Amino acid sequence: MQDIKELTLQELENRLENFGVKKYHAKQIFSWIYKKLTLDFAQMSDLPKGLRDKLNAHFFISGLEIARKIKSNDGTKKLLLKLADANFIEAVIIPVNQRLTACVSTQVGCKFACRFCASGMNGFKRNLSCAEILDELLLLEKEVYPERLTNLVFMGTGEPLDNYEEVLKSAKIINSSVGFNMGARRISISTSGIIPGILRLAGEGLQIELSVSLHAADDKLRSELMPVNKRYPLKELIASCKAYSDKTNRQVTFEYILIKGMNSDLKNAQLLVRLLSGYKLSKVNLIPSNPVSGLGLEPPDKKNILLFKDYLFKQGVNVTLRRERGQDIDAACGQLRLKYEKN
Repeated sequence: MQDIKELTLQELENRLENFGVKKYHAKQIFSWIYKKLTLDFAQMSDLPKGLRDKLNAHFFISGLEIARKIKSNDGTKKLLLKLADANFIEAVIIPVNQRLTACVSTQVGCKFACRFCASGMNGFKRNLSCAEILDELLLLEKEVYPERLTNLVFMGTGEPLDNYEEVLKSAKIINSSVGFNMGARRISISTSGIIPGILRLAGEGLQIELSVSLHAADDKLRSELMPVNKRYPLKELIASCKAYSDKTNRQVTFEYILIKGMNSDLKNAQLLVRLLSGYKLSKVNLIPSNPVSGLGLEPPDKKNILLFKDYLFKQGVNVTLRRERGQDIDAACGQLRLKYEKN
């Protein structure tokens, strides 16, 4: 048997036709799952009973177990989710103004061992399936009901472009008018800089937002912070991002975590300006580092953060400063999972 959420609309239509069933029922099934958040074929009341019996015989609808749920004083909510194989992942809801943003994981653990991130501290275990990624979103939708999520970032545990096929398939279902019907420009894929994935995504014909974890503007420091830089160095990474912008006409966001004593002084600000010189379709999102037990990293003081931001702004860089959210609930990627697995 197969989880029905592994199927695109066209794949489900083909399966129904193989059963001798009219393919328009596929849209009804999608509506029940992704719009009405119904995960039981028996409750899909506008489907013929014979079809429901066939669905039960050939498919199932998986779900995730909520192992823990915590809510921050700022409204950020994090869910620790237990998978069928007893592994754990995290998903987060971030309310900002009129937006409700979902942050979902794409892997159990992470291969890339970024120095500032808790996601890979226990190593990499496996990729998530398309169905498991959609399960995260379904649970988050139920958490905000009767409201609906407005935005989605693939920015939780794992490297999305290292699980390209499953991430893209889930993104297409999320974007589909018969799926979650979330606009492509409200969907963002974050990457540590996997160049082949960036170039491949550029050719998909989608308007998905691309967010790149930068965190340093010279190869030596970035390789210390992000070992992936040894394989995909900055010059090649920026060229691939420009190619993405040229192909999609979309702005690329560069995430830059500010770490005290490492990358947050004037020299690093100057290097960042030089690196992005002439790249008009780009934005820098500054993020004060989250204190994570075992990593020994701290954010700069507020004055230095503002000096860094102001320098970029005066040099013509499109720059924003992310408001710190969820620190009281370990909202940074992998923190809650890591704490839970240690206990």
